[in-house]
Amino acid sequence: MKHSFAKQLGWRAFTAVATLAVAPAIASAADGTAPPDGRIAYVTTDMYWGVYQTPDGKAECPDGLNKYGPREVFAKLYPKGGTEIDTHLAREALKYYPEDSKDNFPMPEARGPIAIGLNLDGKVGPKDFTSPTGEKGIDNALYRVIGCSPQFRGPEGQFRLFGNRLVRQLTYNRSIIELTGVDSLRNDDSVQVTILRGLDPLLTDAGGDKIMPGGTQRVDNRFSKRFYNQLQGKIVNGVLQTEAKDVTWPWAVFFGNTNEYRFRGMQFRLQLTEGRAEGLMAGYADVDTYYRTVMGWSTHHLSYGQLDPSGFWRKLWQHADGYPDQNGKMTAISSSVNIYMAQVYLDRGEPSITVSQSR
Repeated sequence: MKHSFAKQLGWRAFTAVATLAVAPAIASAADGTAPPDGRIAYVTTDMYWGVYQTPDGKAECPDGLNKYGPREVFAKLYPKGGTEIDTHLAREALKYYPEDSKDNFPMPEARGPIAIGLNLDGKVGPKDFTSPTGEKGIDNALYRVIGCSPQFRGPEGQFRLFGNRLVRQLTYNRSIIELTGVDSLRNDDSVQVTILRGLDPLLTDAGGDKIMPGGTQRVDNRFSKRFYNQLQGKIVNGVLQTEAKDVTWPWAVFFGNTNEYRFRGMQFRLQLTEGRAEGLMAGYADVDTYYRTVMGWSTHHLSYGQLDPSGFWRKLWQHADGYPDQNGKMTAISSSVNIYMAQVYLDRGEPSITVSQSR
């Protein structure tokens, strides 16, 4: 199961797991030994939205990639220019009030049967995908929206490149999971997974590029109540599988802009070793919060990846597929995130400090 799961995540995850598997320090975990005191923690080092890509993109994007971003839309709407208030300011206003937009520029959707993700509802439906390893019933409607957007495709997409880079750089994004009650990192029918947030920079190698396991993170006991959560899980053939639960996950992209995503029914599926945890974080992203968080990026950055706010907002609601409101309108969209983590030791500080609400 380890190798098939790594295949779903792509060559990078496969090579990382393969490398770790031969290290003497990690071999003991694969043999079924428990971590000290049955506890082990991992800190997030890399994450990006799950987008299945072929080398030329033609299989999933036969209509090509999205060509209409803020600059292209502006040029079409105002070929002769206009006043500042009727052009630039009007477009910026629609970024935050997209429901008032009358735009209808084309935004290609990802097609094909394959997508990265998990079966979130336990069903196999006509709109579901198949994973790269053949698992049926994959729920990832967000992929249809972002799969042909240069913003989200690797390696140079703004959300893929900068969003991932700032996971490392900003301590606001220092998300941690701690596993307790662990009898074995190979097979354990019951473990508890606690989501925490750290306060410290990540431990790197001498070059400063590679994140190393074995660092220490002070736990934020004061301002992270909305991120704190606990999930029940199990470990099967070295893969952590958790229950589904509503989770708020910090993911800031600009200094001072405390962005976060809210997931309904979020769950982990992570390949575990003593040094790394790598895999998927999947759930239904709240559409309103997702849109507002993405719009936390400047129009400048949205322009580089041809992501027009009005068209993006319209597509998100069109493909929302979970958690209907009292009127039956879907409020969340199935999604997945590729996530990579490194083992850390936790410094909990003064135990008498209570976790307080940050806002």
